[in-house]
Amino acid sequence: MIIVKLMGGMGNQLFQYAIGRSLAIRNESEFKMDILGYADQGELLTPRLYALNIFSVQENFASEKEIEKLKSNTSGSVVLALQRFGFFKKSNSFVIEPHFNFSSEILESGNNIYLQGYWQTEKYFKDVEDVIRKEFTLKEKFSIEEKEITKEIKNSNAVSLHIRRGDYVSSATTSKFHGICSLDYYEKAVRHIAEKTENPVFYIFSDDIAWVKENLKIDFPTKYVSDGILKDYEELTLMSYCKHNIIANSSFSWWGAWLNANPEKIVIAPKQWFADQSVNTSDVVPETWVKM
Repeated sequence: MIIVKLMGGMGNQLFQYAIGRSLAIRNESEFKMDILGYADQGELLTPRLYALNIFSVQENFASEKEIEKLKSNTSGSVVLALQRFGFFKKSNSFVIEPHFNFSSEILESGNNIYLQGYWQTEKYFKDVEDVIRKEFTLKEKFSIEEKEITKEIKNSNAVSLHIRRGDYVSSATTSKFHGICSLDYYEKAVRHIAEKTENPVFYIFSDDIAWVKENLKIDFPTKYVSDGILKDYEELTLMSYCKHNIIANSSFSWWGAWLNANPEKIVIAPKQWFADQSVNTSDVVPETWVKM
């Protein structure tokens, strides 16, 4: 059995599911998710919910007994120490992410393991890409397919542009670690797309559309998609329908771009993924994407 701990928002959960599913396929093993952490999040600044139920995933959940069986030989204090000092650790069956960049030894962990980490690189699941793409489609597409914005995107040279603010701005701790992409980054990305494509239309996604309208000026046709009514998974799907993508330092728009099936897509991503430059982020952006 492969169990993966889900934590964080939708983008993080997609990465966690992807590595767990990949290892389960590799080992011909049963795959389950640990979502118990979403039951009690205490006083988290940004509480999260389990978010994969709207996708065509293998929705099997691990019991407390199954989780405890695989985790029982490593204490929480040891886990934190291992994460802090960047060691890979497999204590019988408990596998903790050693660092942010790709660890090839994780793929050789074998069967009967519990995975804890963020696993933000396609290198953990690239060999089962077709499976992941299929399972990360919506169970019910009817609502999004009938929307006018969907038709517009599919009938234009659409470019998604995502600006993440939210707790990246409001929380001093989060801001110090993550940082935000500058207006200069977006302006350069827009110019690059405009030089490489004809008649681009920029579709703007953001958790702070008012700020974007006030501060980001684009000399090309622009549509503001985020309206407070669309669900997050609908926005993710709309990003994937665009021909090209400009993403933020965000796992959410990372997946919007990765799920884009256009073989000629241009994806622009920030070369500085975190404000904290001590974190090795060399593997988060796929090699075919443009870093700026």
